[in-house]
Amino acid sequence: MRGVLLDLDGVVYVGDRPVPGAVDAVDWLVREGIAHVFLTNTTSRPRQAMVAKLAGLGIPAGPDQVLTPAVSAVAWLRGHGITRPAVFVPDATAAEFAELDPLPDGAEHGAGAVVVGDLGEGWSYSELNRALRLLMSDPAIPLVALGMTRYWRAEDGLRLDAGAFVRALEYAAGRTAVVVGKPDPTFYGAAVDALGVPADQVVMIGDDLHTDVEGAQLAGLKGVLVRTGKFSASDLTGSVRPDAVLDSVADLPRRWAEL
Repeated sequence: MRGVLLDLDGVVYVGDRPVPGAVDAVDWLVREGIAHVFLTNTTSRPRQAMVAKLAGLGIPAGPDQVLTPAVSAVAWLRGHGITRPAVFVPDATAAEFAELDPLPDGAEHGAGAVVVGDLGEGWSYSELNRALRLLMSDPAIPLVALGMTRYWRAEDGLRLDAGAFVRALEYAAGRTAVVVGKPDPTFYGAAVDALGVPADQVVMIGDDLHTDVEGAQLAGLKGVLVRTGKFSASDLTGSVRPDAVLDSVADLPRRWAEL
């Protein structure tokens, strides 16, 4: 193994608190010269905010070391010549789409695409229904999912993530979403390209059995599960088999030789 992809929430930190030993583990990667990129499905904050949060924890990372679905979505929309997207993400993340002249809040017509991320407390029946109306106004409008994570663990417990709302819209609109975050193989491919390491020499470390471990394995990477974040004991009894299980990312230096 020559490269590491690290999930953020649930692996490096939970909410605003670092996972014990995570900072030291990243320091070890730096000292050993092991290429690493932070790969997250978080859409509640823009990439620059993620960089700042890592810096606040004592983890230096440049923007090119943090790959988010919003960045990938903008590239996908630009590549398909799509502008005026209706963006269902918090305002800070919506700013990432400014170059595409996004549709104003409340609009129910004229969208070039419907982009769904983690809107959190901003979701309501009327807002979800607005996304449906936009999709139903024109069958050519793509539904773009910023990841398919079902839920995540906040400091107060589990919370629904973007995947649950994407599935509702797929069902209601009879549409299949274009996924630009985990577990899409293209997203993993972009992360591997950022590492500059062959896929079969890269390990993904995450707390989500499906989007992190299974998604990485399907993309030709190793998938390692940590017992932090949203980990559940039932993750070890299903059909998806992690290549390794760590108590936390703090165990990475000690277990590296096994990987």
